[in-house]
Amino acid sequence: MTKNLLVELGLEEVPAYIVTPAMVQLRDKMAQFLATNRLEFEDIQMFSTPRRLAVRVRGLADRQEDLTEDFKGPSKKIALDADGHFTKAAEGFVRGKGLTTDDITFREIKGEEYVYVTKHEQGKSAKEVLVAIPEVLAAMTFPVSMHWASNKFEYIRPIHTLTVLLDDEALDMDFLDISSGRISRGHRFLGQEVEIASADSYEEDLRKEFVIADSNEREQMIVEQIKAIEAARNVAVEIDQDLLNEVLNLVEYPTAFMGAFDAKYLEVPEEVLVTSMKNHQRYFVVRNQAGKLLPNFISVRNGNEAFLDNVIKGNEKVLVARLEDGEFFWREDQKLQIADLVERLKAVTFHEKIGSLYEHMSRTAAISSLLADQAGLSDEEKTDLARAAAIYKFDLLTGMVGEFDELQGIMGEKYALLAGETPAVAAAIREHYLPTSADGDLPETKVGAVLALADKLDTILSFFSVGLIPSGSNDPYALRRATQGVVRILEAFGWMIAIDELVEKLFALKHDSLTYEHQTEVLDFFRARVEKMMDKSVPKDMVTAVLNSTNFVVGDMVETARLLAESAKTATFKPAVESLSRVFNLAEKAGAGMVVDSSLFENEEEKVLAERVGQLEPMADLVARIDQLFALQPVIDAFFDNTMVMVEDEAVKNNRLALLATLTAKAQRVAQFNQINTK
Repeated sequence: MTKNLLVELGLEEVPAYIVTPAMVQLRDKMAQFLATNRLEFEDIQMFSTPRRLAVRVRGLADRQEDLTEDFKGPSKKIALDADGHFTKAAEGFVRGKGLTTDDITFREIKGEEYVYVTKHEQGKSAKEVLVAIPEVLAAMTFPVSMHWASNKFEYIRPIHTLTVLLDDEALDMDFLDISSGRISRGHRFLGQEVEIASADSYEEDLRKEFVIADSNEREQMIVEQIKAIEAARNVAVEIDQDLLNEVLNLVEYPTAFMGAFDAKYLEVPEEVLVTSMKNHQRYFVVRNQAGKLLPNFISVRNGNEAFLDNVIKGNEKVLVARLEDGEFFWREDQKLQIADLVERLKAVTFHEKIGSLYEHMSRTAAISSLLADQAGLSDEEKTDLARAAAIYKFDLLTGMVGEFDELQGIMGEKYALLAGETPAVAAAIREHYLPTSADGDLPETKVGAVLALADKLDTILSFFSVGLIPSGSNDPYALRRATQGVVRILEAFGWMIAIDELVEKLFALKHDSLTYEHQTEVLDFFRARVEKMMDKSVPKDMVTAVLNSTNFVVGDMVETARLLAESAKTATFKPAVESLSRVFNLAEKAGAGMVVDSSLFENEEEKVLAERVGQLEPMADLVARIDQLFALQPVIDAFFDNTMVMVEDEAVKNNRLALLATLTAKAQRVAQFNQINTK
């Protein structure tokens, strides 16, 4: 016989960005708790609003499964003394299992007898197990927490109610001074306390008090209400998924409505209006059917349609204040001169240990110049790049960016165009921030991409140089994101720039403001980012082998790892890799600076291998590069079958090691083959 279990934790309003992850965490911890305690169930449903987190376990077994376990203990010669009595070792072993020495049996394993005990544990009833639910709630973690009143414990928000029902039976337990029962809370303004009749009636009991507990249902309500407004007003509404996720976690009973603002504000750049509406007010943007921005917005009220006109007017009033600020800054910023703003950047700190933003820009300009040739920029593009690098942070001192920091770069592009800068320079100012997330949009222009690379590279090298190196999950300056941006841009633009060679050149640059340090750590940091780009299906050993190759061109590394994984499915892979691994292992014994002397060859196999190694040339086609190495397998095997490398003759031995080291150096451009597991 099975039952349904409801667990609801009633809280003060939880920040919107925490609600969904907390709901999922509660489900996962409850599933783990039930599995650990051998209580079978069918599935777990999740519920959440800003003021509650809940799960309903369906098809929960009414008792634990019985448990029978065998435990192996010490050997018989340790368990028994000379008189045949159980030793303290044996007694301690059974005591730890809650048994006595009467339960001991002996079993023979590989010719020796060992102590064994079998423990039988009768399953408890579900109700006996579920009294530990508060431990599940206490185990939850949050990005922020607080304590309240005189309590010393901390949680995401103060707790008001705990509802635990097994079918229609309320279970008694306490969590952080709150006793459980069947009482929950309705909507803060429209509802009252509500008695939950049973686990199955949860949603309907709350619905009567204007709470939609199912977040999926709330989301669908919001979407349908917006679609209805679209149809009635003949408009198009941008339903941004991130914004929708946030809004549904701000309300318990959603009612969407349309508001309006004066059309005069449409003269302000669209990005300012959209930022004001979406980022600051959590409004959805409204356009006409042709995609043109309209002086309207969609918002979602936490409540019903009562007095909706007053709500609309209040939201319009709040938005107009934002738009007034935007219009003012747009007008005033156009009076500023780019040169004056750049000069003022000398007094703006990039980081107290690193220097000013102006110094950061100067180093970026030097890196941009170095990258320009490697990226194949034309003379015109180099001119635009130099100009962009000289001014690209100026908009940080504009009033608009000071008020709306999300618009940095975006307003820089607009102000640059108004000041007469070329479109390429203006676009680079916007694009140098890209990508803004791990999988965010990349720059589209070569000038913008090179400036983005240079800006990120100086940021990474500067912070590493002053010892501000990320450790563990700690990365307050988003250096991992910057590094990921560098490798993604290099791969996307197909620039065959080896990161190790690039970093070497960057560390050779001389800057008045800073000397780069910690080169090895920088390269290791980049390797970790390249690893993140590898196809998840590529085995770990192949990823490691490629990361330890001497080819640090991002695109090559990612593609090589994928190709090796594909090659592993063929019959030639295992023998070829094993042969190359043998070469790698022996080549480690070669001394530095050894050269191959053909006059010391003593058999035909040496000559053939030397000839084939000499024919190995770097190939742009990665498939061909791997194929030519794998084609050496019979030649390598013939060499080892007929040649003793570690002979007594020192000259001959070193010559053979030098030959293997030469092959290793060329093969290592693909991968460190002796790190690939062929078993």
